[in-house]
Amino acid sequence: MVDKAKLARQFIEAIPHAKALGMTLDEIGEGEAVISLPYAPHIVGDPESGVIHGGAVSAVMDTCCGAAVMSHPSAPGGTATIDLRIDYMRAATPGQKIVTRATCYHITRSVAFVRATACDEDTDRPVATAAGSFTVETW
Repeated sequence: MVDKAKLARQFIEAIPHAKALGMTLDEIGEGEAVISLPYAPHIVGDPESGVIHGGAVSAVMDTCCGAAVMSHPSAPGGTATIDLRIDYMRAATPGQKIVTRATCYHITRSVAFVRATACDEDTDRPVATAAGSFTVETW
């Protein structure tokens, strides 16, 4: 039997942009994933405030959603983003990592549907939320 969580972990950890941003896969399994994005000067979008750039937030949310799809029991293989809507609620707190949690809540033969929330490390108050659809590919 294929260990989907293990395969998803290996895939996510091999993505160059995930490595460059310092993402860490904290939890994965059964259609759910948690990925952290550490605070770092090279991903700051506003030098005056020290707030992480929205593009880095969207990258971690997209990656986390993909991991959730890959670990879903009904997903036969890889995935790619079809559509991802991100709503930014507030600026991230400077100096804190971003923790993103994603859930693949519905899957068909060809499309998976995912929701995600990104928060500062010390709060459940969202920095951003996401809703997306992803391909369901067979390997």
